[in-house]
Order: sequence, then C-alpha cells, then structure tokens
Amino acid sequence: MTSAGFRVVVLAAQRKGVTDPLATRFGTSHKCLVPLVGEPLIAHVLRIVTSHPRVASVVVSIELDSFEALRRAVPDLDCMATTAADNIADSVILAADGHVGPVIITTADNALLTHASIDAMMEAAASGSDAAIAMARREAVLGVHPEAQRRFYRFRDGEFSNCNLYSITCPNALRAAEIFRGGGQFAKKARRIVDAFGLVNLILLRLRLVSLGSGLKRISARIGVHITPVVLADGSQAIDVDNDRTYAIVESLLSRRMAMAA
Repeated sequence: MTSAGFRVVVLAAQRKGVTDPLATRFGTSHKCLVPLVGEPLIAHVLRIVTSHPRVASVVVSIELDSFEALRRAVPDLDCMATTAADNIADSVILAADGHVGPVIITTADNALLTHASIDAMMEAAASGSDAAIAMARREAVLGVHPEAQRRFYRFRDGEFSNCNLYSITCPNALRAAEIFRGGGQFAKKARRIVDAFGLVNLILLRLRLVSLGSGLKRISARIGVHITPVVLADGSQAIDVDNDRTYAIVESLLSRRMAMAA
C-alpha cells in the first residue's frame, strides 16, 4: 500500500443482540468469518482493498473481543482493527480517526468487490463530491444472476440496488454518516427518512417522481452534504453475502472469477 491518501473502512461488526444465521450455520462468531471458497469471507474483501495501489490504509471495524479471531483468520493481510461502536455512524467516525484524506467505506460481506469499483469511488471523491454512493441498475444486477437481488430502489430513471460501497471526503463529509445513526436498517424506517430528508423528499422518492441524481440532490440540500451517485456497470457489485441464497450465488461467481484469473 502507498501513502496516496485513501483509507478504506471495512464494517465487520454484528448488529447488537442479533445472531447471524450464516455464522450459526458455519459455527463462527461472525458472518465475516464464515468460509467462502477456502478462505474467511472478509479475507476476499481485504485482499482487494489492501492490494489497491492508491489505498494508504485499511481499518476493519469490529467488536473488541473479536480482534483475536480476526487476526487468526487473516494473519498475513496488512490492515488495522478498531472497535466498532453501537451504530454505523460512530463506527465510521472511529475508524477514520486520525486520517487526513478521503475515506472509502464497504462491508465485510462484499466479497465480489473489484479494483475498478474502488477506482470509481476514488474518482467521485476527486470530483469535489462530499460523499458518493455506489449503485447498480436492476438489469445489470439480474444480468449477472437472475436471483442475485430481490429488492431495488425505484426512481424515475430506473431501478437501482445499493452496492454497499461509499466514499466521503474527510473530515467535513463525515457528517454524511450521521444519517445512519441508530442502526443499519435506516432505509426501512420511514420516520428516520422523514426526519433526515423531509416529508416532501420522501413523497417524491416514494412516488418515483425524481431520478436517482435528483433525489440525491434533494437529500444533499436537506443535510448540507453534497452526495452524488456512482452507477457501476458491473452488476455483481450489488451482490453481497447476506443469506444462504446469496452465499451460494457469490460462491459460484467468485469461484468462476478466481478460476479465470489463475
């Protein structure tokens, strides 16, 4: 890794009080440690981010009592670990502490992540955006696998899926993380959306009267942070390991990708 200025934060903690079914299935403490194509799930993510030439540092956000399990799972990868907070916003802030420069955020179950997607988020950060969110179109996602994703966000210009990949420019744009305060299910909580974005914006989004870009512009104006969408052509970037169904899909796609690279 170089001193180019980008830090990658990998969110690996479990939701408080929640036992992940995949972790239970494989007898591990965390979903990020379940075996996938011969390695812990998180190892695939860390290999991609630590090998990117423009990434200066990588921090895994996980519970303190899981540091040792993480070290044993990925002993040879160049990354740091920091204690996860009770919510995503504070976890990101803690993991970015002391870093001067842009931060890219992803999740430990994003096993199909690529250097090209990281490049796209770096370009967004360099363009002047305070924050960026990676999305993929429905047709691109389902073109990779017809069962890859079942939930899409509908806008006037199409349907999109979140890729669990974000960029923020430090330190001011860390305010963007505040929209996640209180837990990861933000998008499902109508009251939180109303509080953060305003009732008019919520109605527009629900009625599909705005495009993806226009919707984010309205949200940006509401929270005072310039957020831009990054639409990735690679639909696999919206497929993470979330349950038995997506585990099998990612396992198949990742095995094929690794065989082609060998």
